[in-house]
Amino acid sequence: MHKKKNYRWTILTLLFIAMVINYVDRAALSIAMPFITQEYHLTPSEKGMIFSSFFFGYALFCFVGGYLADRYGPKRVLTYAMSFWSVLCGTTALAFNFWSLLIVRALFGVGEGPVSTTANKAVNSWFPIKERARAIGINQAGGPLGGALAGPIVGFLALWLGWRAAFVIIAVVGVVWAICWYRMATSTPVEHPKVTPEELAEINFEREVPVTTVENAPRTPVLEIILQRSVLVTGISLFCYNYILYFFMTWFPSYLIDAKGIDLKAMSIVTALPWLVGTVGFLAGGVLIDTIYKRTHKRLFSRKVVLVTCLLIAACCIALTGQVESVTQCVLVMTVAVGFLMLTAPAYWSLIQDAVPDHQVGTAGGFMHGLANLSGIVAPTATGFIIQSSGTYSSGFALAGALGIVGALIVAFFVGEAKNKPTPSFSPA
Repeated sequence: MHKKKNYRWTILTLLFIAMVINYVDRAALSIAMPFITQEYHLTPSEKGMIFSSFFFGYALFCFVGGYLADRYGPKRVLTYAMSFWSVLCGTTALAFNFWSLLIVRALFGVGEGPVSTTANKAVNSWFPIKERARAIGINQAGGPLGGALAGPIVGFLALWLGWRAAFVIIAVVGVVWAICWYRMATSTPVEHPKVTPEELAEINFEREVPVTTVENAPRTPVLEIILQRSVLVTGISLFCYNYILYFFMTWFPSYLIDAKGIDLKAMSIVTALPWLVGTVGFLAGGVLIDTIYKRTHKRLFSRKVVLVTCLLIAACCIALTGQVESVTQCVLVMTVAVGFLMLTAPAYWSLIQDAVPDHQVGTAGGFMHGLANLSGIVAPTATGFIIQSSGTYSSGFALAGALGIVGALIVAFFVGEAKNKPTPSFSPA
């Protein structure tokens, strides 16, 4: 019996690898910062500004990248974005002082901004509704896996060859991926010679509008897309989600050292555990959503029940982490929090796909993601002021938990069926 081969899983494999590279590249500066600080004598405030500069370019180009993906397709946008940010990653090796690092980091954020939104656009084009959440989960799981791998990879390269060489090597990996993506991918399955009519029919099953080439898709005014209640509410909720994520990324290591008294080596090991559990959370979240959808045939319910339940659990665990005494309990509770937090992530990207026409998913997803990533600027700074004024970390954990509860409840009460979702009529090319 002839075994059916679906090329969409090759596309998803490439997207997964891109997300791994994305997070390795993004985390590289944090891992190399002790070496850079020693060489350039950076102050804590200068380091904070360098880290924050990434999000100014990143948040803006989440939206710009999504809009461009709708107009020109994921193939072009991801090729240019990966090439650009890889070059900027390698250019970090040429930085010679605070200002040069600041500029390179901001431009690096510009390059990385389009990746998640454009990958979501590609998933929307290449996967049927019944598999989308699972595909999103697999794609996005590359992020926390890359975060877990960044420490040993960049740390080893920096110790072996120097921190400058580490940036050049991981930049080369990104350029190689961009070449592979350009040669192997198309923006839609209609355009790819390896996609069979049977696979295309499977991809089109249950769609409001059959997938088509980007050039043939009609346009809807951008404001009409981004000002929909579901898009705005989902973006605000994702801001709350990301606040917890960036709070964990930026302040949890310092909390373990300052408040719990563990050493740097132990901190490096234990902070990898939440990332690894988060990888499993991404994968499980997508499978769980698709399973609920297949059994209930209720698309919105399958997204909301996972998002609301898991985000509430994550929020409570985050708040509890600041109250437990032992290091072991602290790490375990935070690991549970991050695991449930990552379980919710595929639901956000699935909700945004359901809220708007397929040909505008990039624009809506980019707006949602850009709005959410403003938390990368807010969370580290707000937490710093809270800790400085209160003299304790517990209030910072409490605020992160409270925002998580808000993010869950607004989705529960304010995201409904997209009854007026425009569905333009056109035929596939």
